Amino acid sequence: MIDTLLHYDEQLFLYLNNLGSPSWDEFWRIITEKWSSIPLYVLLLFLVFKNFGIKATCIVMLCAAVMITATDQLANLFKYILFKRPRPCRVEELQALMRFVADGCGRYGYFSAHAASSMAAAVFIGLFLKPYYKTLPFILLLWAGVVAYSRIYLGVHYPLDIVTGMFFGAWIGLAIFKLNRWAQQRFIS
Repeated sequence: MIDTLLHYDEQLFLYLNNLGSPSWDEFWRIITEKWSSIPLYVLLLFLVFKNFGIKATCIVMLCAAVMITATDQLANLFKYILFKRPRPCRVEELQALMRFVADGCGRYGYFSAHAASSMAAAVFIGLFLKPYYKTLPFILLLWAGVVAYSRIYLGVHYPLDIVTGMFFGAWIGLAIFKLNRWAQQRFIS
């Protein structure tokens, strides 16, 4: 059963990865870069500050640091200790069939830290700012999906890597949101 799932995952990867074209490659390279999200994060911090003040903004920043560390470390545990599933760009049988657009190819890919951290950020800040900006959570979820897809487009993750990363990211984002709400009530109110 696992072999069948992995086979379908490979086939879906090849289909999605081969939808790309050279004219879009640079766009997806930019999307996947962590620095490209900095303007979004600055805007979101401004919105937190505007609606909640400096103390809440500091707590949100601390929670965000914990959240990103948690998603990265959990992804590393899955990649390097538990599963050790090679990235598609490391599988010789796939190399001739796929488009490899990334600048480099890490060793293991299950699960995607990019997908996990972008989804965690989307859930966390989306829930936090939802009372003030009703559509923001949906915009952030779309952004997380675009970042996640960029990893398939570039040839460094399978769809299952992405879905799993987004799943864990959503749960971590929700947990940190609840932790943040507790901290806000305890230290700000």
